[in-house]
Amino acid sequence: MPDFTLGIEEEFQIIDPVTRELRSHITEMMEEGRMLLGEQVKPEMHQSMIEVGTGICANVQEARADVIKLRRTVSTLAQSKGLRIAAASTHPFSSWKDQKITPHEHYEALISEMQVLAESLLIFGMHVHVGIADREAQIHLMNAARYFLPHLLALSTSSPFWMGTQTGLKSYRSEIFKKFPRTDIPDYFGSYSEFDNYVNLLLKTGCIDKPKKIWWDVRPHPTFPTLEFRICDIPSRVDEVIALAALIQAIVAKLSKLYRMNMGFRLYRRALIQENKWRAVRWGLDGKLIDFGKQIEVPTRDLILELLDFVDDVVDELGSRKELEYIHTILEGGTSADRQLKTFYQAGDFNAVVDQLIAETMEGVS
Repeated sequence: MPDFTLGIEEEFQIIDPVTRELRSHITEMMEEGRMLLGEQVKPEMHQSMIEVGTGICANVQEARADVIKLRRTVSTLAQSKGLRIAAASTHPFSSWKDQKITPHEHYEALISEMQVLAESLLIFGMHVHVGIADREAQIHLMNAARYFLPHLLALSTSSPFWMGTQTGLKSYRSEIFKKFPRTDIPDYFGSYSEFDNYVNLLLKTGCIDKPKKIWWDVRPHPTFPTLEFRICDIPSRVDEVIALAALIQAIVAKLSKLYRMNMGFRLYRRALIQENKWRAVRWGLDGKLIDFGKQIEVPTRDLILELLDFVDDVVDELGSRKELEYIHTILEGGTSADRQLKTFYQAGDFNAVVDQLIAETMEGVS
């Protein structure tokens, strides 16, 4: 597989358009879904969630076409059952206690292991895979890319509410998921063999039964020759998804270019990057991140503009300049979380927020 290919996984909410509640209905949708999309559609642990994944895309334009096709197909399938889909990382008011669990031995084992932490994991994400065939390079690129994870989270936030409560955070999903072990920002590794030894130690000592149970915000995928970015909330709009995928691809391509030129990128401890992640969780684009090199606070929007400058010399090679331009629209207009909060303040009503999410999920699709 050539380097810098893209794959995008999206997890959608299944919504009852009358009550606006989540509806546990994936079992009834899967047979027809598999006929339409094959292995590109999957159930998740909660029956009110449906996951889709693009194929291996040579560039961001192919990724956009696949994302649109998948959203259109899944939406049509949901509508045929009297339902809708919505893209946001938490539902504004539905409770995890009311959701049915998909009957599958994998999910039963996960609940047996994680107990209430698994049952309450009613969150929805977007994962972006960037093709990197060289396992040694994957580790060095992951080490460097960790620094930009808070930037990506700030651009993607879509989970300001939880079970009818305004959380005060822009990405409450991040706080839910961190209750699981082996999540959050990874520490850095000196080599692929050092990482491999770590994984084998966890397997040998019964900490995990498979490498997929390392759920870091970025990880070398255990099966695919990709770096998998798992930091993002799922954006509501297709344009946002594609802009973030293009930015992630550009970060990997730029760091790969430096790596091949034997030019180092300063590595920071997990504990420091975690400080910036918390700021992104709490404030999204409206806060400040720490520039650890200068040891000062800088508005998050300014650091994202610096990131766009940093990757600029690889963007034309990737053919993604047009798609990346949408990052400026997000910086100016805010994220899904910002729009949800604005609608809630104006309407005083969670139903209006759900209606907005359903509409935004289909923008540019139908």
